[in-house]
Amino acid sequence: MSPLPPLPPFTEETARRKVQNAEDAWNSRDPERVALAYTEDSEWRNRDVFLRGRDQIRAFLTEKWQREHAYRLRKELWAYTGNRISVRFTYEWHDDGGQWWRSYGNEQWEFAPDGLMQRRYASINDLAIAESERQLVG
Repeated sequence: MSPLPPLPPFTEETARRKVQNAEDAWNSRDPERVALAYTEDSEWRNRDVFLRGRDQIRAFLTEKWQREHAYRLRKELWAYTGNRISVRFTYEWHDDGGQWWRSYGNEQWEFAPDGLMQRRYASINDLAIAESERQLVG
């Protein structure tokens, strides 16, 4: 696969661009598009789920977006250095029963020299909300 700019080491500008690119990809809800941003052997921790590699990532995201409807995400740069970026994020979605949720979390990212993410560790908490409490509309 070709390099995926911006490449490490990151500056504030390139780290912000990397975060925005990730937000845009995740909001597409396209598991293939998102999975291509990771190395073939990428390591993930998402809550209590541990994954390795694009195939597992793709399968995980496919299942995620089949149960998390109207998913909308915002990511914010928290810190960066060298080949690492930390973000905090919020996303909203509703389940099959119509219950809306706001999920908050932090991610730690580590990138390979080609700009693909080789490690992603995410801690996430969910809060049930009323539809009228949604903040991420549109």
